[in-house]
Amino acid sequence: MTDVPRVVLSAPSSGHGTGALSLGLLAALADRELPVAGFKVGPDQVDAAYLGLAAGRPGRTLDPRLVGPERIAPLFAHGAAGAGFALVQGTMGLYDSVAGRPESESTAAVATALRSPVVLVVDVAAMGQSVAALVHGFRAYDEQLWLGGVILNRVASPRHEELLREALDDVGVPVYGALRRHELPPVLPARRHGAAPVVRGDVEAERGVRRLGEAVAATVDLDRLLTLARSAPALTVGPWSAEPADGPSEVGGRPVVALAGGPAGSYSHPETVELLRAAGAEVITFDPLHDEALPAGARALVVGGGLPEAYAEQLSANRRLCIAVAELARSGRPVVAEGAGLLWLARELDGLPMCGVLDAVGTVRDGLVVGYREATAVTDSVVAPAGVTVTGHKQHAAVLTPRAGDRPAWQWGGGTPEGFVHHGVHASQLVPHWAALPGVAERLVAAARTPAAAPA
Repeated sequence: MTDVPRVVLSAPSSGHGTGALSLGLLAALADRELPVAGFKVGPDQVDAAYLGLAAGRPGRTLDPRLVGPERIAPLFAHGAAGAGFALVQGTMGLYDSVAGRPESESTAAVATALRSPVVLVVDVAAMGQSVAALVHGFRAYDEQLWLGGVILNRVASPRHEELLREALDDVGVPVYGALRRHELPPVLPARRHGAAPVVRGDVEAERGVRRLGEAVAATVDLDRLLTLARSAPALTVGPWSAEPADGPSEVGGRPVVALAGGPAGSYSHPETVELLRAAGAEVITFDPLHDEALPAGARALVVGGGLPEAYAEQLSANRRLCIAVAELARSGRPVVAEGAGLLWLARELDGLPMCGVLDAVGTVRDGLVVGYREATAVTDSVVAPAGVTVTGHKQHAAVLTPRAGDRPAWQWGGGTPEGFVHHGVHASQLVPHWAALPGVAERLVAAARTPAAAPA
């Protein structure tokens, strides 16, 4: 059973300021020395990383499409253990779903699964008393949803705020705070940097989150919000566990798994790290943008999907590390590269030399490829046996030629095979969530324990 106080922060649509307010709320409450936890609905590892920075503990994604609706509450219970407050940042509009499955994949569906009150963030810059009709409609649309109140963003003046509060009071909706137009400034590093500023512990990211916390502390009634959060009933599900059903194997010791990241985290989901450790690995993080060598004794490598494509020049310039990665791969050691990790293993990207593990060339194009894929494994690998179907997420601007090797990683409807399985390497721009991949950590650790093959 889990009785962590919690709220889901959502909005009528994207662009209302939910992200900045989520960070500010977590930072403001953490500043009170209250243990807090942050979660992001959907696949966005960047938002999750910043939520983790604000909370002082790993931020996590809750994506019903990637992990299955049945795992949402257990993963939340696991990630929120020991917290005095948990915040779940929604995605898009409250009832929206990319795949048209709002009953199971929207922010509203996650809030219902977590039995959590929802606080709606509303940008009222161009709105007056109509805010009452808007919020009443969101409250009435789904009888199972618990809309606990609103936070008003981009309020023009004290008189404007008074009008809005009076209108919402008429329909019985509490207002937990009102922020003026200038009070949530764009203080975070540019989005193109991805999770790197958080993972690397950049001062700019830390300073930005702190400023958002100060703004929210001055404008939001944190005590009333905590009272709402504490009214959430206990969840009766047990927490998700990374422990293998049969326990970790002790044969062969604890092999070192090198995990791409930085001093403040990794580019993988936090559950990936926990699964690897539970399977018997010693996980050591290294910075692919700075460190010139893999961790001593590394017998496997994992590059998570949060590594940004924007750092191609830095990845290419780190030639010593590229050579070390190529040597590890040629020895047959397990290497799992997701997202931009695939580009790093290629021969080159936009003319920049990369690791040369895969005989492929990457090119950055205009626009993004974004979306979920139901993918079937074409070739046996540490990630999945051939024939297994998984759900993954893609978000990239760069494309690889060829798209797949002689032994492809994945195949999905309407497309040619994608990705590479080569010796111990599994590389693809598809990013799954390891909590939904039974046995992946155990297979990788078992492969890391085997003797190295002769260089290919």
